[in-house]
Amino acid sequence: MIDIRNITKEFDGNPVLTGVTETIRKGEIFAIIGPSGQGKTTLLRILGLLQKPTSGEVLLEGKSLTHVSETDPVRRRIGMVFQNPIAFRESVYHNIAIGLWYRGFGKEAINEKILQKLDEIGLSGYENRKATTLSGGEKQRISLARIMVTEPDILILDEPTANLDPVSTDIIEDLIRYYNKELGTTVIMSTHDLMQGQRLADRVAVMMNGRFIQSGTIFDVFTRPCSVDVAKFIGMGNILPGKVIRKEEGMSVILSHGIEIHAIGDIPVGTQIRMAIRPEEITLHTGPDRWSSARNVLFGTIDAVRPFGIISLISVKSGELALSVQVTWQSIRELDLKPGVEVVLSFKAPSVHIMPEENDNACL
Repeated sequence: MIDIRNITKEFDGNPVLTGVTETIRKGEIFAIIGPSGQGKTTLLRILGLLQKPTSGEVLLEGKSLTHVSETDPVRRRIGMVFQNPIAFRESVYHNIAIGLWYRGFGKEAINEKILQKLDEIGLSGYENRKATTLSGGEKQRISLARIMVTEPDILILDEPTANLDPVSTDIIEDLIRYYNKELGTTVIMSTHDLMQGQRLADRVAVMMNGRFIQSGTIFDVFTRPCSVDVAKFIGMGNILPGKVIRKEEGMSVILSHGIEIHAIGDIPVGTQIRMAIRPEEITLHTGPDRWSSARNVLFGTIDAVRPFGIISLISVKSGELALSVQVTWQSIRELDLKPGVEVVLSFKAPSVHIMPEENDNACL
């Protein structure tokens, strides 16, 4: 549906976007993730026709959007909701109705559409409330309704839940799913919330240094990062240097800090690599459990326990090798896991993801 072709954007001679290229399919949710200050908002504003690129072009179903006029009807096919919800100093009714007035809808049609949208976003009866008095989550729902009441083909969302509480976030995410699945709206969004990207998106792109360095399905990006930078950003947790020392039963045996690790992959012997292992892919044992079926078994000692919400990350030292393991609070209590406790770690060969040794940002 949308072709982004070699988009570059500069401000005062400083590059913000550099050669951004991607195809976004009709009816999908496409999420852009990446650290702050990498150009995500600038790209969304270009796609929303609020800014023009320095070079390159954007095509919607084959038609270039790069130099469309302020009155071109194609603008009505695109709606954008910003990170900070916009609430005009009028009633909720007026806030939602503004796009319909510009489009020349009659009063009866506007009333019907607004009441329908208020019911849809869970704010029935709010039409006469002053929009500026609402909570942040309610304002964001109003902002979303103001766009969706005009029935755009493309919905652009810039960090739509960045400043919201978990309950409001769930409501907004449910609305995004509804508009995408039930109405067929193509959704392009940026998010710092990696879990949100995994919950909502059909495909995701990682933006760093003003370009997409990896894009693909949720599975591809979050389990097969193309570089160390991507692996760090998506929270792979365990990123280790190594060297392929031999082949064994169709696998590569990698030496890292004096310990042999088996991984799937036909990597030439002698190759220096980086490997990543997600903490949740590693199983921790304190006794003679049935861990022998895993290809990789390491003996070590707990170095630290760090709580993260309802789970904890346990750092385990095995010789010079350090690995982080994800464990629940209940397991920590039941097994009395604390620094100094000797444990066994096991993980399967497919859990080891191999990457190039160099930290290459341009790995698309």
